[in-house]
Amino acid sequence: MIELLQQYGMAFLYTDGQGLSGLCMTLWLLVISLLVGFFLSIPLALARVSPLGWLSRPVAFYTYLFRGTPLYIQLLICYTGFYGIEAVRANTVLDTFFRQAFNCTVLAFVLNTCAYTVEIFAGAIRNVPHGEIEAARAYGFRGWKLNVFVVLPSALRRSIPAYSNEAILMLHATSLAFTATVADILKIARDANAATFLTFQSFGVAALLYMLLSFALVGAFRLAEGRWMRFLVPVRG
Repeated sequence: MIELLQQYGMAFLYTDGQGLSGLCMTLWLLVISLLVGFFLSIPLALARVSPLGWLSRPVAFYTYLFRGTPLYIQLLICYTGFYGIEAVRANTVLDTFFRQAFNCTVLAFVLNTCAYTVEIFAGAIRNVPHGEIEAARAYGFRGWKLNVFVVLPSALRRSIPAYSNEAILMLHATSLAFTATVADILKIARDANAATFLTFQSFGVAALLYMLLSFALVGAFRLAEGRWMRFLVPVRG
């Protein structure tokens, strides 16, 4: 029993050469989801606040759809639903993509976090002080230059606290990856519990790892706030 627990305990942190460890898989899912979701959300956030209805309404529908349905259902649709479509199985590229549980998991996570991030950034864009925009226009900034050099930098800085919450929630959401048989932290914990029946120890280690990762994210975002939101601190004296 002790040897079994030690074996699964090592699987949380170390790989046996056949794949990523539980901790590395969780971090890999988190990094890919946040990075891809972040870069996709920037143009979508600009479209979300656009006065052009044909541009903003499809993005609004997308964000409402993915924020209004549970991530668990989204993951199940990506993992089993799409592959049940004949057109998907008939296409070589789509068939190869949706055969891999990891790909389906990342797709669901990216679409979900992107939807939340779009609304976070869109709200920050709407709240950029009008004085900053007017000052930029006085210096000749118009169109895409105004958005790229003035609006987006200001909005992204102001959205750091809200985005930090999304990043932590995304970390916790990666625990759903076990649904698609992806060997993340929770999947290793469930396997250890099934083999040893030591529920408290198995899931306690998983909880500790998630907590340490959350603290690391909080610390990183606090450093980011101190660096990029310093201009919002009032100057005294």
